[in-house]
Amino acid sequence: MIYLDYAATTPISPSVLSAMMPFLGPKFGNPSSIYQLGQDARFAIDHSRTQMASIVGRDPAEITITSGSTESNNLALSGVLWSARKRGNPRPHLVTSAIEHSAILEHAEWLESVGFAVTLVPCTADGLVEPAAVASALTNETALVSVLYANNETGAIQPLTAIAAVAHARGIPFHTDATQAAGLLSLDMAELNVDLLSLSAHKFYGPKGVGLLAAKRTVPIDWQQHGGGQEGGRRGGTENVAGIVGMGTALVEAESVRAGYDAHCRTMRDRLADRIRIAIPTIEWNGPALDGPRLANNLNLQLPGIQGETMLVNLDLADVAASAGSACSVGRNEPSHVLVAMGRTPEEARCALRLTVGRPTTADEVDQAADVIIAAVQRMAPVHAD
Repeated sequence: MIYLDYAATTPISPSVLSAMMPFLGPKFGNPSSIYQLGQDARFAIDHSRTQMASIVGRDPAEITITSGSTESNNLALSGVLWSARKRGNPRPHLVTSAIEHSAILEHAEWLESVGFAVTLVPCTADGLVEPAAVASALTNETALVSVLYANNETGAIQPLTAIAAVAHARGIPFHTDATQAAGLLSLDMAELNVDLLSLSAHKFYGPKGVGLLAAKRTVPIDWQQHGGGQEGGRRGGTENVAGIVGMGTALVEAESVRAGYDAHCRTMRDRLADRIRIAIPTIEWNGPALDGPRLANNLNLQLPGIQGETMLVNLDLADVAASAGSACSVGRNEPSHVLVAMGRTPEEARCALRLTVGRPTTADEVDQAADVIIAAVQRMAPVHAD
């Protein structure tokens, strides 16, 4: 199979799996236990937390381990807003964008249903959130601004530093969902000017089911998961030791190869784009220009009247794995909210194909996949073919 869906998930790196294995076998101790078996697990967690903290540029005590970005995002939004309410803000206000992952948007909808205020900021036709649009949405009750680092469907890289500056000028903390950025962009929170940052290990060649929320200790948070006292009382529950070790190892590895990974992905992505563009000159891309503010591994095609899910079935029959958009929205039969926010009609938004390359992607795979995609488009929409 030719795998072109690295934005959905990535395979576990061999070195990551090797680091995890002892904690799936002989080193099975509970890290809360005082005997050596438990303390071995505790040391491994502490070491991994230090690794992760070094990548995001924060103190290890500011790293909270979660089950992934969905939980991290929920925790950031609920934690900050509930804290603001407890401190006297009558109706804490959240400002976020219309192109966020569902982990943000659906939780924002829930927050609104229980009495918080929410404003969704629009984006440009390229899928970029403008700092001025965020500034115009702020009120005296705004308790948090949350804008994703890079979009999971179009790869659009947001101007985080400028947006965060707008929030900070009003004394408002800023959160970013950096899930798609890990391994491709810097995660240094000081450089990005962010106060809270979410990650999920399986997006950067680590295990599924583990992530983190990095949060400056100066940001008031009402922690949401209680019982047991783990994570400094911020998130109760026995720790996933193997997952945490895997995430720490994966994040260090991703950072160490970041420049080369970006270059490799860009070469493979552009090769794929060029092959498709030459064969089908009328093809359009969704999102920023390929040489613009866009993740190096992302290509989002606007298909000529072909539904994305129909194309996926055809590609699967040819052993090519791709996506029509966010992996978390498959099966809902709804148009992409990201593409609709960018100005596509609902019908057009259903006709998108997301292709994302990764570490194992080869030129031969790209060429074979391009041949399959071109043939499928020409077969299903011959009027648009060259």
